[in-house]
Amino acid sequence: MAIENLHLPIQGMTCDHCVRSVERTLASVRGVTKVKVDLLGASADVEYDPALASRETLAGAVRDLGYEVAS
Repeated sequence: MAIENLHLPIQGMTCDHCVRSVERTLASVRGVTKVKVDLLGASADVEYDPALASRETLAGAVRDLGYEVAS
């Protein structure tokens, strides 16, 4: 299993509840091994197995919550 790191710029988070929601959602994606969401930095750092998840899958999960993910 080759683990990759992904930095996702996320717009629209305003509070700790937003952070927890994004963390829970990303952590629930199959293949994700670690998630750290930074409210002030407006981003998420994700460790994942690219054989099980993709950037598009992870970004889509965040978008489904109502946040924007920069390209």
